[in-house]
Amino acid sequence: MELKKDSNAVSIDMLLIVHSEKRRAAHGTHSDRQADPGALPQRRGGLQGVGNGIRRWQKFEGNNVHGTQLTVEVHPRDAMPQLLKKFSLAKRLQGDKNGNTRPRQPGAKDAHVYPWDRSSLKSMPLDLQEFEKLDTYASQVTVKSGLDELVSDLLQEAHSDLERVRVIWIWICHHIEYDIEAAQEKDRQAFKPTDILRTQKTNCDGYAGLFEKMCRIAGVQCMTVPGYSKGFGYQTGQSFSGEFDHAWNAVYLEGRWHLLDSTWGSGLVDSATSKFTFLYNEFYFLTHPALFIEDHFPDNKNWQLLKPPQSLKQFENNMYHKSEFYNKGMLSAHPETSVIKTVNGKATVTVESCAPTLFMFMLNGKQEHGLLSLRKNGMKLDIYPPTVGTHKLQIFAKGKSDIYSSVLEYTLKCNYVDIGVRLPAELHQPVGPSWFSEQMGIMKPSHPDPIIHTSDGRCSVSFGVEEGISVLASLHGDEGPITEETQRRYIFQTQREKRAELKVQLPQAGKFALKIFVKKRLEPGNYVFVFNYLLCCTNTKVNWPMFPESFGNWGQDNELLEPLSGVLPANRNVPFKLKLHGIAKALVKGQDTWPLTLNREGYWEGSCNTAGCQEVYVMVLENANHNFYSYILKYKVNAQ
Repeated sequence: MELKKDSNAVSIDMLLIVHSEKRRAAHGTHSDRQADPGALPQRRGGLQGVGNGIRRWQKFEGNNVHGTQLTVEVHPRDAMPQLLKKFSLAKRLQGDKNGNTRPRQPGAKDAHVYPWDRSSLKSMPLDLQEFEKLDTYASQVTVKSGLDELVSDLLQEAHSDLERVRVIWIWICHHIEYDIEAAQEKDRQAFKPTDILRTQKTNCDGYAGLFEKMCRIAGVQCMTVPGYSKGFGYQTGQSFSGEFDHAWNAVYLEGRWHLLDSTWGSGLVDSATSKFTFLYNEFYFLTHPALFIEDHFPDNKNWQLLKPPQSLKQFENNMYHKSEFYNKGMLSAHPETSVIKTVNGKATVTVESCAPTLFMFMLNGKQEHGLLSLRKNGMKLDIYPPTVGTHKLQIFAKGKSDIYSSVLEYTLKCNYVDIGVRLPAELHQPVGPSWFSEQMGIMKPSHPDPIIHTSDGRCSVSFGVEEGISVLASLHGDEGPITEETQRRYIFQTQREKRAELKVQLPQAGKFALKIFVKKRLEPGNYVFVFNYLLCCTNTKVNWPMFPESFGNWGQDNELLEPLSGVLPANRNVPFKLKLHGIAKALVKGQDTWPLTLNREGYWEGSCNTAGCQEVYVMVLENANHNFYSYILKYKVNAQ
């Protein structure tokens, strides 16, 4: 019981306000709510210790939070009770048509049918573009004196309950910083609105309390909802018990309750530095209940606004999609459980998106041991853990921005490793051609699948190339080639009629990443990685030499028929056959010089003797009036 007494009172009026809903104590009375004295509070972007915070807020502000609370106020006979005075000024809390001032509890008409139907992330139809001017205005309002004047200034441009809620939400999300110290020091009173306005810092219960207070001043029904959260520090599959670790709000708009979380809407706390960064997140404004339940579990199941409501066990076991999952346009992911097991050493994850999206993954913090292929509306990932045990799998998506954000996390359990499926460490993502490679100028590939099997260690890959695009390829395996030069020397590239061909010879059996890069010829800068193939060969007899080294004057339309090996035998006559464009003369230079002649089919032919030389060059004269020959190919000669 709270007692406020005026020492000058001659007689008193007593005002009793009793909340009818029976309070569920923050320290749970059931076995699944027992507090663990050794457990650390859960945090996320600064979320901690809400159980104590909720009680403190009730003590200092008389807030209308879940629970049974008795407030007694003592006033002089000729004075208006302070609580009634608060309610009467500026219509701070609008009553319903029956004159009731207490917000009603959620009922059947508030419950949304589960699951989410993908039509909207919101619990009511919204056009965010209509909020642009309002959001700009709200974010620029400054605190001049107290909370009443702040709300009054914000409401200057708000003309409906929805707009009133929006300006309050935007202002808090852009001005109130999460207070790490306040979250850790439970005795600090950073949740009081007066202190929050002064410091512009608070913890999660302070965010929720401030939001409710401002809504009440604005005449909008609002409640603070305590509960559990899958926030910062959450581990997939963990259970929840003891004190509630978070608080958020419900607002009453257009005849129904709607959920929002201004703490998570304002920014994030960096796990490494424990510093808060303002990073506005639209997702947590009027979030659809079927999505909100993924990381918010309220004390009172009615505040789920779901039909039927979920149990705490369901909340703990259900798949958790981060807000960025939906912000980046994801629709669904499979498997739908947060803990997955490998089958014969392999696990597969697929994601469906509403638009073409770039993805990447990390297994235990490294981009290894997986094959990620892009689809027009999503991706497929085959993951092969290198060891038995438990692994952390993270999925990232790029969306419309230039930043990859974590959208999914799985706990991957592996009880068997197939050593025959070891993937090269340099096999980057994505694997195989896709909408992205087509967007980058590579079209109609000869091999649409990401994996190419070759029995003799050789293969030829071709694809159309958009005009003005240059292509570069390199070969990477765990056992070689090891230098940048040799990574390209096992590939010989030709281009004819806007179609590039890559002839590949593997140095030995195994698995290799064939990386494809592109660059616009007329633009400065480096080549950009587009995708790679996984080349597989089990033939242990494979031992192909490198192709000859090509120089800048080797035209992309040229074609080499023989010799394809970059290493020539010593003391032999070696035949040469090439198709060269736009040249006047061609010759082969070793110890001596041998001219090449142009035949009827358009090929330059001839031979060279490798006696007495270590290197052999193919040289061309581009203009008959000049005497300067250019190197286009270089061969090495085996030692005698």
